[in-house]
Amino acid sequence: MLAGASAGERDVEFFHSVEGKWSGPGEIVAGKYKGTKFTCNFTGSTPVGKVGMTLDGGCRVGIFTQPMSASVERKGQRGYSGSFMGGSSGSGLDIISGNVVDGRKVVFAINRKQLNGVMQARVPNDNSMIVTVSVRVAEQMVPVIGMNLKRVDGVEIGSIAKD
Repeated sequence: MLAGASAGERDVEFFHSVEGKWSGPGEIVAGKYKGTKFTCNFTGSTPVGKVGMTLDGGCRVGIFTQPMSASVERKGQRGYSGSFMGGSSGSGLDIISGNVVDGRKVVFAINRKQLNGVMQARVPNDNSMIVTVSVRVAEQMVPVIGMNLKRVDGVEIGSIAKD
């Protein structure tokens, strides 16, 4: 992370850190399907000329694969919007706001009708990413999905060249 980086530069730095191929286990930790374990494979990318990211791929339980994606872009000076699993018009949730907390963590507010929550992505080092989706139950945020992803493309973020 750049020591004197502005908020906008930190956002760009974070989103570039998720570029590449990611794979790893996940688990549903609350609700009807609590205890269900799955394996995910994603490709992280950033949109050309915009600030944001897309994680696109899928998660597998046994022989079944569920496509899964999240896409966000900066709207205005500091806000973000996008969709998780196709947004609320599909089978997913809308990303209605968010911010990059620092160069290693981002938090997005998610919503679908009366369901509110957050999706957090943390990149503790160049080769791992932890994604957690939590929903509001009464006055408390309850984690429902957790994923521990590892970089599998062998490309370290410092070696990614932009055109």
